[in-house]
Formats: sequence, structure tokens, C-alpha cells
Amino acid sequence: MTEPAPVDLIHLADADGNRCIVRVTGRFQPGVLTGHDILRADVLATASFVDARLDLHLFPRDLDTWQRELSGLAPGRGAGLGGDRGLRLDLHLHEEGLLSVSVHDPDRLTTLLGIRPGGDWIDEHQERLEQVRRTWPGEVVETSPMVYEWSPDRRRGDGPPHAPVPVRRPAGEGP
Repeated sequence: MTEPAPVDLIHLADADGNRCIVRVTGRFQPGVLTGHDILRADVLATASFVDARLDLHLFPRDLDTWQRELSGLAPGRGAGLGGDRGLRLDLHLHEEGLLSVSVHDPDRLTTLLGIRPGGDWIDEHQERLEQVRRTWPGEVVETSPMVYEWSPDRRRGDGPPHAPVPVRRPAGEGP
């Protein structure tokens, strides 16, 4: 089975050349229960003073949080993505429409971009989130704490179905 084309979960850009893109590129470990629903993404941050590409892993709960915070985004409020396991992206909307975008990777980079997105960018980003979810739907269910199995709705072709697998991972460890 071929991997779907990348999908931009976030694509913020302005006329000054400032941009921040979170491009989902695929599943972290296709066909492996504990990594199948984790998504790989590239964070691309560009301004006159920075041109960076950073790695990000997105768990299903990250997408849920992003949806909730994006829906509540208003002047003076913020939304974020990632952070528990490394890279964190925070957006803060100002009264005049400027968006402060903070990219913090504790191992590599911390930067702040000012972007003036055009149009109805919040609705556009809610649709981007839905596109990511349609492209890589959740296919693993947690049947009890740290025990996973394939969802009955799982698409075939991403590997063989497996019996429930208990996962013993030290707290805070992820990809």
C-alpha cells in the first residue's frame, strides 16, 4: 500500500515571507499497534532570521487538543500543538490580527515569528485538521490502560491484525 501524500495541518504565511507550516508526512510506525496512530510531521519555520525544519510526532490527543484550542482561538487567547515530548508550537492571536507563533524545540531551537494570516484562516485550519484525520484515521483502540488492539473499522493494508498488546513504557517516554 502506498503512503498518502503529505497534508499541511498548519499553513500560516504572510506577504512578508514569514511562514510556519506543520506538514504531516505519515504514520510513525504503520502496522505496529503502539506506533500506528502516531503521526510524523515536519515543522517548517521561515522568516528573515530563520529557516528551519524540525521533526514532530503527533499523538491522537495532540490533534484533539489542537481542535479544541483552535475552536476557542480569539484575540488575547492562544492555541498549541505538541510539547509533552519535545517540540512545542504555540499561537497567540493579538487584537490587531497579528499572530505570534512560538516554535520551541528544547534540543535545537526557540524562535518567535510574527505572521499576519489572511482570510478566514481559523476555519481553513479546522478543515486542514479534518483532512489529516480523513487521511490517517485512528485505527487503534486502548481496551484498558496500556493495552491496545486494532479498531474494527481499521483499513486493511497497513499490516496484519494482532492480538491486544500490553505496553510497558516508562512514564514520559515516547517516540
